[in-house]
Amino acid sequence: MIVFVSGGVRSGKSQAAEQLAEGLWLQRPGVERVGVKGTGAQQGDPSRSELTDGASRLCYLATAALGGGASAGDDERPDDEMCERIAHHRARRGDNWVTWEAPVDLLAAWRQIAPGDTVLLDCLTLWASQLMFASSLSEEEGLAMLQQLVTDARRRDIALVVVSNDINEDLPPTDALVRQYLAFLQTLHRDLAQRADRVIEVVAGCWIDWKTSNTVATTVSNGLRKC
Repeated sequence: MIVFVSGGVRSGKSQAAEQLAEGLWLQRPGVERVGVKGTGAQQGDPSRSELTDGASRLCYLATAALGGGASAGDDERPDDEMCERIAHHRARRGDNWVTWEAPVDLLAAWRQIAPGDTVLLDCLTLWASQLMFASSLSEEEGLAMLQQLVTDARRRDIALVVVSNDINEDLPPTDALVRQYLAFLQTLHRDLAQRADRVIEVVAGCWIDWKTSNTVATTVSNGLRKC
């Protein structure tokens, strides 16, 4: 299952993607939900799960590296504001997640993902900018890297949820590099949307399904709702 989630800044897209990934993970064999509250749970919500041997893992592939997760070989570190946001996201997710940090080299982290795992990649926006402006990789190589992840996810029965920002709804930028970046990001979006089983846009906490597989059940929780 491949899911693409997009939305504006602070739209609730990351929280929606986390809930989608957790929902897919809980459907995997060997995962049993128990009623123990984690850091990010609301009152009365079970957020911890027990695993049997060989069960699927719930994995977070972070394109912003703070440290404390498994490193994928990139040394870039975010500023103080980004550090606070990363810490907030980690606290909300709770203890079920295994985190891998991959600011550019997604494949280095992806090699740690096992068949049957569930993976949330957050976010494509930051990864695209780091690939363009902080690496020697070309846009074509970046697109090929993302396509390889999607292809391998299907081949190895890995549920993959990818998050990105909607940042192309303003007037066209006058700066040539910004235009190039937006064009690259939209190329990634179009390719991923075509390959995904489900495409969701999050607006003010509402989920809008633009593409939905008939086999996918929509799970709504924590105040987020499908519009």
